[in-house]
Amino acid sequence: MSETIPDRSERIVFVDDEADVRRANRQSLELDGFAVEVFDAAEPALAAILADPPGVVVSDVRLPGLDGRGLFAALRAADPDLPVILITGHGDISMAVGAMREGAYDFLAKPYPAEALIASVRRALDRRRLTLENRRLRARLEEAVEADPAFLGVSPEIVRLRRLVRDVAGADVDVLVLGETGSGKEVVASALHRWSRRAPKNFVAMNCGALPDTVVESELFGHEAGAFTGALKRRVGRIEHAHGGTLFLDEIESMPLNLQVKLLRVLQERTVEPLGTNEIRPVDMRVVAATKVDLGQAAAQGTFRDDLFHRLNVITIPIPPLRERREDVLLLFQHFLARAAARFNREPPAIDAAIREHLLGHSWPGNVRELGHYAERCALGLAGTPEAAAESAAGRTLAEQVDRFERDLIRDELIMAGGDVRVAAEHLGTPRKTLYDKIARHGLTPTDYR
Repeated sequence: MSETIPDRSERIVFVDDEADVRRANRQSLELDGFAVEVFDAAEPALAAILADPPGVVVSDVRLPGLDGRGLFAALRAADPDLPVILITGHGDISMAVGAMREGAYDFLAKPYPAEALIASVRRALDRRRLTLENRRLRARLEEAVEADPAFLGVSPEIVRLRRLVRDVAGADVDVLVLGETGSGKEVVASALHRWSRRAPKNFVAMNCGALPDTVVESELFGHEAGAFTGALKRRVGRIEHAHGGTLFLDEIESMPLNLQVKLLRVLQERTVEPLGTNEIRPVDMRVVAATKVDLGQAAAQGTFRDDLFHRLNVITIPIPPLRERREDVLLLFQHFLARAAARFNREPPAIDAAIREHLLGHSWPGNVRELGHYAERCALGLAGTPEAAAESAAGRTLAEQVDRFERDLIRDELIMAGGDVRVAAEHLGTPRKTLYDKIARHGLTPTDYR
């Protein structure tokens, strides 16, 4: 027999064969604001729960017919994450402990105060909310990945960005991508390539700030054997290698001014002249340049050529920072966490209340890249709370804290790059030799992260 109540999404199901016990516990829970549905036997309770799962189930162990242990087993088979609290007599405590090892949420030994029941139910409901939120995130993530794996998110900002990139991809014009560090500029450039007629050809990426000035020219334009000391054989530059495809120039604001002149000629003439030869070779490519600074302001200050800025500024795609699309943070984190767990051959940990609070409260100045690093640490079980980080910093000098921050940042980049120092150096915008020196100083071993 069921005593019905108005439908509530987070209701409590209470099962006991004694009417006085049902009445007293229902009253205690309702006085504390919970919606409660009571049953006098396990069989009708099980049918109702399977048809419309509640937030928490509280059941006496000793019931006529199907007992509380059997009810728990049936519920666990249907939904292992549904919290079940068992009520036991003193003689059943060892059995209840065994049930908790099997996944029961909690048990209360008779006689118990109403406050103990309310506290246990409240904790169980908190866990249930997180569980259901994680399920909704996984479902949304699957839908988002199926719809478009390149631009995960549901915020208006990411929807507009996705639409703009798709529209521009088919136009086959040079593009300037503007976004903060870690916001996903290369993701946008890669999508522009994939969704264009140039997709079958090469997508060639180069970080202008990750290479010494003496190397950039050879990397970009190529050289012939004997063009300079050490040039033992011909090298095809990035521009020529991108023929037919897309050339992505990240951190273009870091390109030396003398090379900006040569790049401007390439953009205007669609030809390239490698070092050590007078041969001019035609190139057919789209150029996607990315910057984290205002190039117009840089041009006004003389640190970037005004004519190159206007040549690149035909179509600009601004990327919104993560703090302006907070609806996407949990979804992106779930994606990064699952990917990191698979990479480290681990089960993805649950997103608990502390992690969720940090995800929604942090401003993410490093944007999507910082979020990805945090997911990596969570997957490895290394993500402490901001309070713990502040506590660990207490008593350290500024130099010690900066040194520790640098070490953690390099370690995170090595994790993301799978131990590839070249990739880590590009992401950090640091010359490879400098990064090797810092890796040695901090006692890190790149092969540990492969």
